[in-house]
Order: sequence, then structure tokens, then C-alpha cells
Amino acid sequence: MKYDYDVVVLGGGAAGLVASTATSSLGAKTALIEKSKLGGDCTWYGCVPSKAILKAARSLHEAKNISKYGITSKKDVTYDVDGVLPSVREMTEEISSHHPAGVFEERGIKVIFGDPSFLDRHAVQVNGNKITAKRFIVSTGSHPMVPPIEGLETTGYLTNENIFDLETLPGSLAVLGGGPIGMELAQAFSRLGVKVTIIEMVDRLLFREDEEVSRIVSDTFSDEGIDIKTGQKAVKFEEEGDKISITLEDEKNVRSTVLTEKVLVAVGRSANVEGLCLEKAGIEYSSKSIKVDSTLRTTAKNIYAAGDVAGPYQFSHMAEYQAIIAAGNALMPFKRKVDYSAVPWCTFTNPELARMGLTETEASMKHGKISVYRSEYKNNDRAVTEREVEGLAKVVCDKKGRILGAHIAGANAGGILHEYVIAKNNGLKIESLSGAIHIYPTLAQVIKRTGDASFSGLLGSKWFKFFTRLMIKILK
Repeated sequence: MKYDYDVVVLGGGAAGLVASTATSSLGAKTALIEKSKLGGDCTWYGCVPSKAILKAARSLHEAKNISKYGITSKKDVTYDVDGVLPSVREMTEEISSHHPAGVFEERGIKVIFGDPSFLDRHAVQVNGNKITAKRFIVSTGSHPMVPPIEGLETTGYLTNENIFDLETLPGSLAVLGGGPIGMELAQAFSRLGVKVTIIEMVDRLLFREDEEVSRIVSDTFSDEGIDIKTGQKAVKFEEEGDKISITLEDEKNVRSTVLTEKVLVAVGRSANVEGLCLEKAGIEYSSKSIKVDSTLRTTAKNIYAAGDVAGPYQFSHMAEYQAIIAAGNALMPFKRKVDYSAVPWCTFTNPELARMGLTETEASMKHGKISVYRSEYKNNDRAVTEREVEGLAKVVCDKKGRILGAHIAGANAGGILHEYVIAKNNGLKIESLSGAIHIYPTLAQVIKRTGDASFSGLLGSKWFKFFTRLMIKILK
């Protein structure tokens, strides 16, 4: 059978843009179908606008606390934050212009805008036209999950998809969810002068992260005046004048209320599978994700999936990683499997919280005897000079010194975590980080110090001291 294209990619977000570029580069006749705007959630509603508002909020926070650097003002300084959200939108528009449709057309990729739906495993319909392909890659992304809580639908709630469209900042904001999205936006809005309350069902914020490390971030939030309500479930929303009343219930069914102007829902993500008619192509899926194997192949043998819609990690860097694998596997006879053993991610709060691999609890349950090495930011000279002493680097190793997981809370955590990622990917032991020369003074030295810590047991042992004393005598 002759097909219109070798590969058709559905979805023009991070995964789709990379996948279509890869298949075209490999010589495949490629089409990219996007229902709305190229760039996906990260560009328009996620990474880009959230980092822009975080930068604005941090700049204001630093200005208000500049006295810690010995700088004072003779006048009372006031700040107007009305321009923050328009500025965020301007930055988003600027970055979105980096990948217009014309750029991909020049690469030989046919870009089609419209809502696609499968007719069978070799054909989709879009804009009333039938398009056929030998292979498909589904990369349609995800959207905010909104829980079915009484009264929530009538509140005009916000998600990451519309919060940046606000014309002015609200006086108060309740954030449902203590995960990465909720935490980043909660701190940003709080630093911009909004009274913020975080509501989380479980007993701590960032509950998927290592508890010791995540506590540093949550303590910072408390110190900055953010109202944290953990172990509380929102069970009802009601309008009360120009405010929203939220009824909370704890594990003992004791109820309390929170009054707020706006509500941000950040409790998780759902896969963008609606309207695709995946069942007509023989693809199994749920509201969470499309079912894929270790090669990212779906239950239809000629169709692959990548990015948020495939899971299990919903990050742009993982979308790119999966897209490259899916593109190669769709076209080549040899199949590459995904490797999730050293997946890094970062929550870009201040301090940042970055993670790779297993937490201490997970490692202990899986491997039994483990070793944990720590290095505190307060002992790092660069952290002291920059007044960034609240932080910790923590690495979890097996009994042979192989890295099982790494966790950092502190300044530039997302950047310096990559040393652990590279070490784990290359099978290096923790002590290898001690032997590598690190520039002084840099925050990266906290990584080296965890490697140094792995020698503490050896250097303090009686037999090692006996051995060194013996060598000293011999060398005389």
C-alpha cells in the first residue's frame, strides 16, 4: 500500500517537534499535526511562563531583602507589580517565536493545524481530509486534572493554562496541590504580594521527594509567610460575596474553612487522549496515559507514543528523550529501550529541589543496606558569600558505593545535580566525585564534599590508621 507519509506525528509540543525533526532528518517523509499552537504546554503554559514569573518574584524578593548584603536605602521604596503578568506574556510570545511552522516546513516537514482522529491504525482524519502513514507517533501531551469537588466548577478556578492570563494579581490565592506546579506558583505569587494558602491532602508538601530534603523547601515557605495546610482535603467550594469559601476536612473528619479570592488547581495531569479515537487504531489507553512498552510502541505495532501522553515522567526533557527513541524505533529495525534509572528533575522554587533516582526510604526498602552521604550548603563558601546557606546535597549509595539516588535542596540544585546523573549513567562510584577537581568557590563543591564523605569511614578506621603509621615508619 502507498501511504501519504512515512511518519505522521500528532502533537506539536516538545516531543512532537523533536520527533518530527528526527524522522525528517532520517529521511522519512514526515507530517506534523497540531490542533492549536506549536510549542506545547511547556512553552505556553508551563516551563516558560512559570520561570518568567519566578524570576520576577525572586528579583522583587531580593530587592526587598537587599539589606542582607549590606546595602541600605535612605528612602522607603515601594514596588508596583501590575506589569509582571504582561511581562510574562511578552516573554512567552518571544520564546514561542523561536519555532514557527515555517522553520519546520523548511526542514521538509508538512505542518498541518487541526484536530486529528484515527480512522484505523494507518489513517487519521483532520479538517475533513484523510491522511495515511506507515507509522505514527502520538505526542499530544497532557492537561491539568480537575477533581470532581462540590462547587469547584462554578468558582472560575485557575490552572497553569489560564493563570498567566490574569490582568491583575489577586489579593489572595488558594493552591490545591503541594506538587511542583503548585509549589512554584505559590511561592511566586506570595513573593509578589499575594496572600497564599497551600492545601495538600497528604501530610507533607512535595511528598514524592526525599522527606529530609523537601523539608528544607517547605520550611522556607513557612518562613516566608505562606499558609500551609497539609493532611487537609478540600470537600466543598462556595461563593461568599466576592470571595470563595473552601471547606477542608482532615483525616479525623474535622472541618475548617479558607476564604480566598482565587483558586489554583494543581493536583496532577491527565493525558490528552480525548477525540483521538485511539480505539479505532487498536491503542490501549487511560486518562493517565497511552499504554506503551519499553520501546515506546503502543498496542498498535506501527504506532509509538512519546512525552506526557506516554508518561510516566511529565517533563519536557523527558519528552525530548522519549521523542528521539520513538523516532528511531519507528523507522529502524533495531529497537532501543528507554532507561529510567537516572531520570533527573527539578522543582524551581527558591531554594530549588532537584532529584535523580531513589529516595533514602525507597533505596533502603529495595537494597537493604545502604550508605547516605550529605553536604550542607552552610559549609560551602560560595553559598555563604551569596547568602544561600539553606540547602543540602544528599546522595544514597549501595554497599559498593554505587549511586542509587541523589537529592539537592538549595541554590542551583537543578544545575549541579547533573554531576550525579553523569556518574550514575557511567557506572561511577561516589568516590569518583571526590577525585574530580572542582573550581573554588562554586556551589558544585557540595557535590565533591559528598564524595569526600564517602572516605570518612575509611579514614577513621583503626586498621587504616595502623597502616598509615606503619608506612610512615617504613618511609623513614
